[in-house]
Amino acid sequence: MKTNSLLGGMTPQQFLRDYWHKKPLLIRQAIPGFQPILSRDALCSLASRDDVETRLITHFKNKWQMQNGPVQDLPSFAQKEWTMLVQGVNLHDDAADALLQQFRFIPDARLDDLMISYATDGGGVGPHFDSYDVFLLQAHGRRRWRISSQKDLSLHEGMPLKILKNFRADDEYVLEPGDMLYLPPHYAHDGIAEGECMTYSIGFRAPSYQELGEAFLQFMADSIDLPGRYADAGLAVSRRPAEIGNAMLEQVALEMEKVRFTKEDIAVFLGEYLSEPKPNVFYDRPARPLPPSRFSAGAEKRGIKLSRKTRMLYKGKYIFINGESFAAGASDRKLLALLADARKLEGSQVMEASEDMREALHLWYTDGWLTLW
Repeated sequence: MKTNSLLGGMTPQQFLRDYWHKKPLLIRQAIPGFQPILSRDALCSLASRDDVETRLITHFKNKWQMQNGPVQDLPSFAQKEWTMLVQGVNLHDDAADALLQQFRFIPDARLDDLMISYATDGGGVGPHFDSYDVFLLQAHGRRRWRISSQKDLSLHEGMPLKILKNFRADDEYVLEPGDMLYLPPHYAHDGIAEGECMTYSIGFRAPSYQELGEAFLQFMADSIDLPGRYADAGLAVSRRPAEIGNAMLEQVALEMEKVRFTKEDIAVFLGEYLSEPKPNVFYDRPARPLPPSRFSAGAEKRGIKLSRKTRMLYKGKYIFINGESFAAGASDRKLLALLADARKLEGSQVMEASEDMREALHLWYTDGWLTLW
């Protein structure tokens, strides 16, 4: 793979080998001449919507406060020390989505979203750490980052934000438009705006094993098959009525041991779990959807592309899209994997699809999961 200014002239392989999960990387002019994707007014308009996750953070009179969106009334832009965080901007803007796609040298199963942080002079969210990798791309103005490899990650208690109690910076950088800073998980950092600024955060999914375990058990609950019912034909007279008998315990334990899962079960669970849309994601259905025959003809002529909001993954014979899964035949599997990887199919490729796949594509089109290209 070729070198890229996005990674400071390194190949993705070199970056993953030397920096990913290991140490920070400052990249001057990762995107030379970078201009903000959204204006301040456009970002504020996005933050006022019900389907956009937004937080307003203020540090007025040395007191931290946080308000969850939608945000209708913002402080004055002339007032210092406030920040607005707008999550998932890639779900609502083509240019933001295209920027996020530049980071697909990391698998889609890990890539999360693009967040925009707008701040007035002195604005920030306090010294903190993230549990996931993050790229911090400066889009407008200047932000001073202080970072630390400290192991003490204790937090202030009773605060609306997770702010480190004993932050001690090791290094300090001022980022200007086009500069980018990569930080591995649990690397302490504090970013302060020097004048009005916007920073774009490219974040990655890192679910806890506890979270995965709980979700997997819920997933498996739908597939467990334990026929029969508890019975105790040889029951003896009980001298201690409130005690659970050993015979009952052993019989139930024996039945519970029949619950099994395979790697295939885990693969299907992961695909559905990782492609599941976030609760605030709503798809834009076509106002007047084309019937199947006209859609198919249009797809063969123009091609198709996935919606910005669609998450599509695959593993082996299984295809996962927006939390759903199904097994595909060999020829369709190849086409659907191409669709997931490229996020689009040429018309000539659509022509190779089976009738079953065409039906699925039309259903996804009417649900707003994909569009004609």
